[in-house]
Amino acid sequence: MNISKAEQRTLHALARGGAVLVEKDARGKIIAVNCVTREGWTLEDCTLTVFQRLRKRRLVASERGAPYRITYEGRVSVRSQTDNR
Repeated sequence: MNISKAEQRTLHALARGGAVLVEKDARGKIIAVNCVTREGWTLEDCTLTVFQRLRKRRLVASERGAPYRITYEGRVSVRSQTDNR
């Protein structure tokens, strides 16, 4: 599966414990997304179009109104990266 660099960065942040917080309008349509890492930092690569592509491919999902998290398919498709701390 072809995954762009922005999608890879987003999936990697989610695999390490991050979440995608969404903002909806009055009709329930998603108008803004905010990807937060487990440390509390915001990931700028996670735009609305990147989020929609990940959701369309079922790499991220939300359960019972919780923030969006990575799915099993997302964990399998993300390439491993070294942690440069």
